Amino acid sequence: MRKRRKSRIGRRAPTRQPKIRFTLFCEGRNTEPQYFRALRSHYNNSLISIRIENTGRVPITLARTALDFVVTATRKGKRKNLFEEHDQVWIVVDRDEHERFDEAVKLCETNGISVARSNPCFEVWLILHMVDYDRQDASKRVKRIFHAKLSEHGLSGKPIFEKLMTMIEDAEERADILKWRRGKEGQLHGCPSTTVGELTRAIRNAGIGNNAA
Repeated sequence: MRKRRKSRIGRRAPTRQPKIRFTLFCEGRNTEPQYFRALRSHYNNSLISIRIENTGRVPITLARTALDFVVTATRKGKRKNLFEEHDQVWIVVDRDEHERFDEAVKLCETNGISVARSNPCFEVWLILHMVDYDRQDASKRVKRIFHAKLSEHGLSGKPIFEKLMTMIEDAEERADILKWRRGKEGQLHGCPSTTVGELTRAIRNAGIGNNAA
């Protein structure tokens, strides 16, 4: 009499989730890349890869550079190795007084590239790690306020950005409030505002999803 084979149901090895890659094209040469390198180290998940391109270019040039990357990466025969459907490409830009800013945003949005934008500058996002902030200041003053807040919270000195990593969720909530306020005023991305929290939340959620798999 032949022995019955034991059912293999329920014995399938767990499927490893694909690595999610975030490619960031940053307008700033120093502050933004340093911040996202700290974030990459803080959320050290082997299934997440953050590539930072600190080009130091104006938004329209940055948008075109990101688009060139997407076009090249998705070229026939290369998608499997360079760029998968679940990967994300972002530009990180300041509103400031840049010409053709809206054109840069539209170029990205029509080509599947996400935009982390701050008005007037990235330091608005950094301030929100520590306190609520809702003042229509120019970039120079925003940067001075950021450094003042670091001193007030005992965060001066290096590594500054590593110290801010534990406050990201607070910053995201404060950024959501700013967006709501600007929306009530009819200026969704008016000053001050930032959507960088949408990027950090996407990275955090990618890590949570992979850990749960």
